[in-house]
Amino acid sequence: MLAKLTSRKSNNILFIEFTIRSVRFRESLGIKDSRNNRALVKQKLDEVNADIIQGKFDLRAHFPNSKNIEKFDQLNMPTTFATTPEFEAETLTEYPSFRDFTKTWMEENAITWRTSHRKNVASIVRGHLVPEFNRINIHQIKREHLLAFRANLGAITDKNGQRKLSNARINKIMSILRAIINEASIRFEFPTPFLNIKQLKNNKSDIHPFSLDEVFLILRSVRPDYHSYYITRFFTGMRTGEIDGLKWKYVDFERKLILVRETIVDGNQEEDAKTSSSIRDIQMNQMVFEALLKQYRATGQKSDYVFCNLKGDALAHRNVTKRIWHPLLKRLGLSPRKPYQSRHTAATLWLAAGEAPEWIAKQLGHANTQMLFTVYSRYVPNLTRQDGTALETLIANHKEG
Repeated sequence: MLAKLTSRKSNNILFIEFTIRSVRFRESLGIKDSRNNRALVKQKLDEVNADIIQGKFDLRAHFPNSKNIEKFDQLNMPTTFATTPEFEAETLTEYPSFRDFTKTWMEENAITWRTSHRKNVASIVRGHLVPEFNRINIHQIKREHLLAFRANLGAITDKNGQRKLSNARINKIMSILRAIINEASIRFEFPTPFLNIKQLKNNKSDIHPFSLDEVFLILRSVRPDYHSYYITRFFTGMRTGEIDGLKWKYVDFERKLILVRETIVDGNQEEDAKTSSSIRDIQMNQMVFEALLKQYRATGQKSDYVFCNLKGDALAHRNVTKRIWHPLLKRLGLSPRKPYQSRHTAATLWLAAGEAPEWIAKQLGHANTQMLFTVYSRYVPNLTRQDGTALETLIANHKEG
């Protein structure tokens, strides 16, 4: 992110603030914030931004007495690829710069991307890739540069000295870079430097589903206006974006189906679901059916969305998580878990009830049953072939007990 002038309310001192590879820096200019002083330091601000844009920013050169030099050195910024003799020696004009080709690549692919993915790609390109490779001719990027870049990503730490980017996030950044360079290698007929560069290993995140007793404890204790919401979450396995983006036109009471056709991501309504298999029809059990009938009486004439705020807009999941979900778990003495565990809970309850794996996979929007056995293997009993009625029996028995 380019540099900007800021000031601290406590002392009104001017700072130059900028971000390098997702790490924020604030450098004091030692003068008070005023219109005249801002004009005086404009040239300094322009010089900092020029070096950031050209990929050759060196903190020592601009702020030799900075307290952040050690933090900056972790980013290995002074030795950017753009300033090495190897890159200065060859300036073949028939090859575009990384920045120019990336711009073309994004424009060509934007039509195929969902809004959320488009924003994610733009963030990665702007925050990591262009600052690193910028004006380098794209064919000059070699294997050793890619490995060094990946290592630098892994070396980024937060203010507590903890690693900032997970392997999964680094793999995501590298996958965008791979797609850009591989496309360029096809068009301009040079060997891709990504050959045999494998992804970093991801530690499998363990799932923490709720037991049926815990589910009913939550449902008995949650605020009444969220009761139907959590019944639907726990007994359909819908993703957060799917349930928050669910509209009444996709609720078929006659056939007892929820039609997953849209999702909401970061406040943006997407016209298609996550994957082709995510576009599906979810069978309602009786409990979900009754909960949605009750919800229709509350919001059916008020909003297009099944679950909405007082204004009729879609729920903001971070707000719900912070204000409803986490306080509820804490009050009940349950271990803190992400709301996504409701999806895992639905899967494990279906498995425990002996539902058919193919039916469960279809309910969850999985292309096949592989993920069921990979993720939920320790929850799989002796499977029987059922069609969704087994959980109904399990719930009924639990209520009677």
